[in-house]
Amino acid sequence: MTSDAQTSDESQQLQDRVNNRSQRPQSEAFKAFMAAQWAPTEGGEHPRDEVADFTPRRRAAVSERFAGERIVIPAGPLKVRSNDTDYRFRPHSAFAHLTGLGVDHEPNAVLVFEPAEHQAPSAWDTAHHEVTLYFKPMAGRDTEEFYADSRHGEFWIGPRPDLAEFEQRLGIRTRDLDQFEAALSKDVGPAASGGTQVRLLREADLNVDALVDTARAEASMDLEASDALDAELTEFCSELRLVKDDWEVEQLRGSVAATIAGFEDVVRALPRAVGHDRGERIVEGAFFARARLEGNDLGYDTIAASGNNATILHWIRNHDRIDPGELLLLDAGVEADSLYTADITRTIPVSGSYSPVQRRVYEAVLAAADAAFEVVRPGIKFRDIHATAVKVLAEHLDDWGLLPVSLDEALSPEGQQHRRWMPHGTSHHLGLDVHDCAQAKRDLYLDGVLEPGMVFTIEPGLYFKNEDLAVPEEYRGIGVRIEDDVLVTEDGCENLSAALPRKADDVESWIARLQA
Repeated sequence: MTSDAQTSDESQQLQDRVNNRSQRPQSEAFKAFMAAQWAPTEGGEHPRDEVADFTPRRRAAVSERFAGERIVIPAGPLKVRSNDTDYRFRPHSAFAHLTGLGVDHEPNAVLVFEPAEHQAPSAWDTAHHEVTLYFKPMAGRDTEEFYADSRHGEFWIGPRPDLAEFEQRLGIRTRDLDQFEAALSKDVGPAASGGTQVRLLREADLNVDALVDTARAEASMDLEASDALDAELTEFCSELRLVKDDWEVEQLRGSVAATIAGFEDVVRALPRAVGHDRGERIVEGAFFARARLEGNDLGYDTIAASGNNATILHWIRNHDRIDPGELLLLDAGVEADSLYTADITRTIPVSGSYSPVQRRVYEAVLAAADAAFEVVRPGIKFRDIHATAVKVLAEHLDDWGLLPVSLDEALSPEGQQHRRWMPHGTSHHLGLDVHDCAQAKRDLYLDGVLEPGMVFTIEPGLYFKNEDLAVPEEYRGIGVRIEDDVLVTEDGCENLSAALPRKADDVESWIARLQA
């Protein structure tokens, strides 16, 4: 026999069943009472965000490059962590760069550049486009969404800015997200036939991808050719961030300062971590607390690698013990509320001082880093930084008798045996992403010429694994990396993370002071 309850379960939509746990009343009396007797929402004027003085130039660059085309830059949707819980929202970096929005604002928002010629750019628009930010405004407290929608309702997630607030703060025209689909699909077609060509920042929001693909298909556009146009937009948005403006540099300075404070927290926590079965987790937790206190989050998963784990380049499991006498390789960065992140590494003797062989390896890596700093200036190629650092490492490896061939042969393109112990690059651009500008063309990145305002890392390392039979036993299990964040200036560079000790003696003194 089938019960009434079973029949009810079978008829309930699957997507609605996640709400079964809420036990929310459905009576009309409840709904009427929930909609009444709320204080009015605070309104008034909102001060303009500082970043709003910098984003118009960024949007103008996009507009100039793609004049006459509709440009679509989604923020991205919420991402499910498990069942009906989401990760904290972070917008796509290109969206954040062009709007100035950071932290957890506006999932599903979309920035649209609509072709329109202007004799002069306005406060909101560029010379070639009307620029509009589409997002879902907060529903009133007299609506069911207020208390019934766990993703968007104010009762669940708190208040959100309305359209007027973002217009005032960001200097961008705003519209309700409900109007986006019509704006997106209007007159889509080949430019040669009088239609509007659309370029999309793909894979930021799969729902927007589907809308654009449908509009293109209905206009009988070549989808493969359209994908190529989209790729050019992604590439350009990445290249646009290669040189940071003054506001971006200040955000990075703040991220670096918070990260240095996090490294100090780790050193203070080390006595508690040493000998603990999950000592690496104590280190990870100490840094994470600082990231949440002073910033938005971690810029990337912290590498808290002790002992042989330090030879694993991206060790993020952080579940092992830390034993006396080991080195701790800490690679971590605080992401600011603006989403700009630092990326710093120090290799710390957990007992307070380096052993002779640990110091030998450490000072070789430091010498490589110092040599790289010496060559950084406007006009050199980005790849020259790496070439300089690895040459110094190779010379040390040769002095220690570890190279299986001569130094010249190892340094030749046909050799490269020294790279066994440092297989990664020495530098990467830094900004909104820890590996920023990654979609830039090779001739602007690896083969690019340094300009003032570029920010990147310098991070040589040497990694001798326990199982590496090509080196004497005394080296095995030692991994060392030293990483700093570098700003190119008019005549050289500035080490943004210079306040964090780098020399071996200074690191030991720093540990002693913090643990006193």
